[in-house]
Amino acid sequence: MSASDIAWKQLISAIHTSGCKVGIAITGGGTGAVGNLLGIPGGSQLLIEAQVPYSEQALSDFLGFRPSQACNIDVAITMAQRARSRALRLTNDQTNVIGLGVTAALVSDRPRRGEHSCHIAVTSENSLKYCSITLVKGKRSRTREEELVGQAIVLWLARACGVSAPTPDNLLDANEQFSWEKVCFVNDSLNAFFTGAVDQITALPDGQFLLSTPSPALILPGSFNPIHDGHKQLAVIASEIRGEPITFEISITNVDKPTLSEDQIRRRVQQFAWIAPVRLTRAQTFLEKSRLFPGATFVIGADTAQRLVTARYYCDNQDRMYAALEEIGRSCSSFLVAVRVNASGKLMTLRDIPIPRRFMPLFVEIPEEQFRLDKSSTELRRNSR
Repeated sequence: MSASDIAWKQLISAIHTSGCKVGIAITGGGTGAVGNLLGIPGGSQLLIEAQVPYSEQALSDFLGFRPSQACNIDVAITMAQRARSRALRLTNDQTNVIGLGVTAALVSDRPRRGEHSCHIAVTSENSLKYCSITLVKGKRSRTREEELVGQAIVLWLARACGVSAPTPDNLLDANEQFSWEKVCFVNDSLNAFFTGAVDQITALPDGQFLLSTPSPALILPGSFNPIHDGHKQLAVIASEIRGEPITFEISITNVDKPTLSEDQIRRRVQQFAWIAPVRLTRAQTFLEKSRLFPGATFVIGADTAQRLVTARYYCDNQDRMYAALEEIGRSCSSFLVAVRVNASGKLMTLRDIPIPRRFMPLFVEIPEEQFRLDKSSTELRRNSR
């Protein structure tokens, strides 16, 4: 046995005895990592479960949405979060539980148009660490790419478990690419956000708060006081239409209402437990939201779409309205609009809204047969009194 083989076995044994427990989800390639981890005695100390949602439908079921592209860092992060959530439910000792998510696009039996790459994400109670690897096409066989990705996964997991290990870029040639990032969680309070140290913060479905995450592509804004089935159904439909995970957004400031307190925010966020992430902001208007999340699609009701193109909501200044919509368009943001029943009981669609012709491309309607919004949080609060 070579010195490198001995060092590799020692590394895996150190992961086993690190005190961490892991739930793993892998798609597209790199499943050899599971064999590596279990090929050395002691794997039961580490592994809670390993899943390989390989087919398109299996991956969609695991994620809770159908991704427009399976191999990207956002999918890997979501897989890690889902894997950790499952692991937490499957173990009594919930300390040092880690979720590992991997998505890869490697040598196939058909020529691949895009890059050969993989994305690895590990999430724990305190942090999210993710990395991306881009390989040179045609340099390795499928077997060699699988081996490399499997080794990269083990190295990235080792570092997440506090075990001394090289970064995966040590496996690559000079002309291949590697990048990584670490995001720390805010565990005890929202002080960093409420004191203005950061302009946004993300609440994960497991209740943790992140100072930063990749910018969401699909956002459902609202006050969610309370969230109701209509919101949840709309989120699912929007994800299916866009092929992106949904992120809810709550602004703690509002033009017509007092700023939300930390206690109020915590209560609002608790409603989203194990449903979806919530981005907390101070962006009161869609212009501000588009500046914060350029390129995002905002999921709204037809009544909100009507306000967006009504000068009254811009201090009766049509020029200000046009300037705001033009800037939103330049940011490549857009709106996915759900038809809804208004206060008078009439169904409102985009056809009922006088959208200036030049801004019509900003708005896309969800067909009524797919979804219609018939209730509001205001109505639910009124009926509960």
